[in-house]
Amino acid sequence: MPVTTIDTTTALVLIDLQNLVVGLPTTPYAGSEVVARAVELADAFHHHGAPVVLVRLTARADGSDAAPGRTEIPRPPGPLPAGWDDIVDDLTGHPGDIIVTKRTWSAFYGTDLDLRLRRRGVTQLVLAGIATSIGVESTARAAYEHGYNVTLVADAIADRDAETHRHSMERIFPLLGESGSTAEIIGLLAKTRA
Repeated sequence: MPVTTIDTTTALVLIDLQNLVVGLPTTPYAGSEVVARAVELADAFHHHGAPVVLVRLTARADGSDAAPGRTEIPRPPGPLPAGWDDIVDDLTGHPGDIIVTKRTWSAFYGTDLDLRLRRRGVTQLVLAGIATSIGVESTARAAYEHGYNVTLVADAIADRDAETHRHSMERIFPLLGESGSTAEIIGLLAKTRA
């Protein structure tokens, strides 16, 4: 379903737009394209005084606070490069932004994101970031379960795998909310603030 409205109390939530993640090969958009659209969205939200949330994934160097459990795909061996978990420079420097640090896929699990949004009266989340089928989908599911109106920015979301991206976009996201382009969402944001 195309995006129909932007609530007057909407927050932009940008998932895992950090140095390591943005540098990975992604589809259907490169990390740099996702970041460029995220900057457009953040600028529009800042202009209208709406909250911007920057979500970053991190873990201790020894992995002691990483999510436990056995998986079929092993975690990367060895330490990650310094600054791997820093939010990309293009999105930093706005003192009013909410920074959420997570250690699992979802921006809600084990964080105070819901509390910080509720205190601001937020009723809708506009989500963008990398990766579609992991951080973005997990956060969208949790947002839906927490009772938020969910909007996905279709041209500001990318994944490492084309099939998982397609599955999330076509099968999962329509069950959780609405989707629209960066331009459509910025247009609706301006319209609801006029």
